Amino acid sequence: MGKSLGIFLTGRIATGVIEEQRPCSSVYHHPENPEDTDSLLDTPLDGLVELVCAQALRAVKDCGPIDAVGLALPGIIREGVVEDSPNLLQLKGARIAERIRLALSDAGIQARVTALNDADAIAGGVAAKHGRLDKFIRLWALGYGIGFGRYPYTAGIWEGGHCVVTLDAGETYCGCGGRGHLEGIMGHRAMRLRFLDMEPEEVFAAAKTGDERCVKFVRLWHRSLASATANSIHMEGPGRFYYTGFNVKYLDLKLLQHYLQQMVKMSPLQNYALEVVPMTDELAVTGAAIAAEQAAGA
Repeated sequence: MGKSLGIFLTGRIATGVIEEQRPCSSVYHHPENPEDTDSLLDTPLDGLVELVCAQALRAVKDCGPIDAVGLALPGIIREGVVEDSPNLLQLKGARIAERIRLALSDAGIQARVTALNDADAIAGGVAAKHGRLDKFIRLWALGYGIGFGRYPYTAGIWEGGHCVVTLDAGETYCGCGGRGHLEGIMGHRAMRLRFLDMEPEEVFAAAKTGDERCVKFVRLWHRSLASATANSIHMEGPGRFYYTGFNVKYLDLKLLQHYLQQMVKMSPLQNYALEVVPMTDELAVTGAAIAAEQAAGA
């Protein structure tokens, strides 16, 4: 097994090379400023492809031949096509794997490109970091939206952030317009819409001081995540769940476990484990590269 390139495309571009399925140790970013997370949102598709190609060349410089390329990005990604991507609207409908493959080929990188959802890539990176590449794991990414990832990769939609966790007709904060969605409660954008007078960090801080409105919401936030996790357990069985993303700092594992115990009662399904992992671009880059290696070897 040789070297593979991982590309993580969200509000920024992160690229890196892995060897022998070991976690990526060096990641290149565009833009360089970590606070600049939305400069790519208005970049046309052709411009994004050019930027990704330039960052790929930067990452592979002097590292020798590349056997496979993995591209992780948000949205519904199937067979190399972006069927929908609410966070990068210009990608909708793009045959992104083929576009990137051709661009890299013109630049001298001859390798198959595998495109996958970013949460699936993060799950693969977590599996590599924790020595669980031979295990089944699931991951919730808590950020602007809510991502759900699985490893090993299995074909499917897996838009877990849009699972329905409440029948309250007033829960309409999800960016997709759907009612009762997990992302409409937990997503950073949704929380800002709900509390127009407070930022999410202020909401959680106020809950700790006993503010009734904020305490009620924090309970809803955790109960919703427990519901989505319980649904996954009831559909696919118990196992290990990882939680990551920039808003994982708000997660109280004890409270999550408390609600989950109320929801999962059948004894064969109670053998689950919950763990928080810090989010890094290295995880997504590593997972994307591993997915590409596995697809190339299939």
